[in-house]
Amino acid sequence: MGDSGWQREGKHAIINLLQPSGKPESVSQQQSLVPPTLSVGQLNREARRLLESHFGFVWVEGEVSNFAAPSSGHWYFSLKDGAAQVRCAMFRPRNQHIRFTPENGMAIRLRCRVSLYEGRGEFQLIVEYLEHAGAGALQAAFEQLKHRLQLEGLFDAERKSPLPVQVKRLGVITSPTGAAIHDVLTVLRRRCPSIEVFLLPVPVQGDSAAGEIRDAIERANRWHREGKVKLDALLVTRGGGSLEDLWAFNEEVVARAIVASELPVVSAVGHEVDISIADMVADSRGATPSAAAELLSPDQREWLLRLQRIEQDLQRQVRNHLLRANRELAHLQQRLKHPGHLLREQAQRLDELEQRLHRAQRNQLRQHRAGLELLANRLAARSPVVSIHRRQRDCSELEQRLQRAMARKVERASTRLAHLAQLLDSVSPLATLQRGYAIITTPEGRVVKDASSVAPGDTLNARLAQGSLSLTVRKTDT
Repeated sequence: MGDSGWQREGKHAIINLLQPSGKPESVSQQQSLVPPTLSVGQLNREARRLLESHFGFVWVEGEVSNFAAPSSGHWYFSLKDGAAQVRCAMFRPRNQHIRFTPENGMAIRLRCRVSLYEGRGEFQLIVEYLEHAGAGALQAAFEQLKHRLQLEGLFDAERKSPLPVQVKRLGVITSPTGAAIHDVLTVLRRRCPSIEVFLLPVPVQGDSAAGEIRDAIERANRWHREGKVKLDALLVTRGGGSLEDLWAFNEEVVARAIVASELPVVSAVGHEVDISIADMVADSRGATPSAAAELLSPDQREWLLRLQRIEQDLQRQVRNHLLRANRELAHLQQRLKHPGHLLREQAQRLDELEQRLHRAQRNQLRQHRAGLELLANRLAARSPVVSIHRRQRDCSELEQRLQRAMARKVERASTRLAHLAQLLDSVSPLATLQRGYAIITTPEGRVVKDASSVAPGDTLNARLAQGSLSLTVRKTDT
């Protein structure tokens, strides 16, 4: 019988047993009403099904305690009030959309399903969404991120880069259809139309806005590094709206991208009273998109007045310089003599120097030639050719003497060797064997000197002058 069968019969049997009855039932009837035995896992599974089928989604409010966020990305914590507490689990696909991280002691409100963790038989809540209790969740998330980034020093002025003195190419990251880009272009057209504007279009609100703003900042920096589009600064901007409308500029990914940007970043989000995380980490902030455009562009009318003043100063300096040059020229003309006289003197001086040079060269050549002859004579006197010939004659004579000495040595050694061979042959046992004697040995090689050392039947070897014999002792005579 399947699970559903015993579940139905089991519940029916339990209900019958719990109903009061006026008369006792027979043993067979009681045995038929006893439900089947459940394992612990089956009991927990049935309890979980009952809880999840009875409760839909519920909202629960309480205080966070025992918060844990393991490497899996899931969140586990307890939710408690003054009377009780309950375990909660929020899995990663759900918590990655939450804009803040719960902390112990934080009051939160959560939407959840009632369930039971079968492995430990624990009653728990499966959280689908959570927010701050009381104050708005967005404002709380804003304050939490602001506090964390401030502790990291990302708002410090020492970290921020100064804006370039003159912006020639400006990258604008905003919506292509919003009022912000219209205001920025209007101000730039009025103040400094020579600035080139490169629009990087992004959505400025919605779930995907923060990621696309981050990608646009990184893309602009990559283009600048690779030389595709050389930019002087970036403007991240949008028009006004509610905190929720501006939230993309309060996301941590946008703040990190602004901090990591090699290009100076100006942030202008919302109206003057609106302050975003992007404004705080940016190198400069514009109260509005128009104010940011004014911050990044010089007023062309001021530049024209400045250029006129510079032109007047330059003209005055040129006139003064020409007057001084004319006076100096007149003075030099009075002091200047005809160059013909100087040229004649220099030509005569040049001829004299040429003659001295020729004499010095001839003297130096004579000295070098005499030194060369002296060195050649000394070299010839010390030439190794004579010594080499003398050494060669000595070597030939020594070689002949060596050969004669070797011949005499070999002859004396041969004579002595023949004499020693005769002496050795005279005492050799082989000579005795030639006269008809034999050497008797045991199979182990021991020489038999005494007939008593062998017995009849022993095998002996007899070595003759030519060859050997194998003998068997038939009789001994001691």
